[in-house]
Order: sequence, then C-alpha cells, then structure tokens
Amino acid sequence: MPNRTTALTLASAVTAAVAVAVSPTISEAGPQEKCYGISKAGENHCGAGPGTTCAGTSIVDYQGNAWTLVDQGTCLEIVLPDMADGKEREPSLKPMERDLPS
Repeated sequence: MPNRTTALTLASAVTAAVAVAVSPTISEAGPQEKCYGISKAGENHCGAGPGTTCAGTSIVDYQGNAWTLVDQGTCLEIVLPDMADGKEREPSLKPMERDLPS
C-alpha cells in the first residue's frame, strides 16, 4: 500500500507542477497600455514597426514605432535620455517617427 500512496502523491505533484508551468501569468499590476519609444533595442514587446516582426526585434534604442506594455497611466511620466541633438525625448501612446532604424 505505501508504494501506491507514494506513486499517487508523486503523480499529483507532477500534475500540479505541469499545470502551474503552462498556466498564463496573472498580472497583479492591473490594466496596462502600450507605450512607444521607451524600450532599449531588443527589449520591446510585440508589434514594433517596419523592419521588426515581434517582441525583442527593435534594433534602435527608444525606437519610436516599438512599444512596451506599462501600467496604465504611467507611460507619459517615463523620463528618457535626451536625443543626440539635445532635444528632449518623450514617450508616446502612439507610434512615432523618431529614432527609427536607417
């Protein structure tokens, strides 16, 4: 009888581990929004513009047509480094034509 109990316990543990591994991640942060022009090269979420296919495919830091999900209401508060010409670089809720790959 102990072998059967051990086998059932092991099977239950494996099933639980697999269920946790394949279940979707639940965000505790609440609603999120797309914030364009804030990610470093290769760190964007899905949906970058021309020349990219999906997550991690942006090739320019702060690429204006690449977005990253952030907590809703926080995008426009993100502080970014100035552009090479000294102009202020700002995040956006819509794709931009700045810092695009050449």
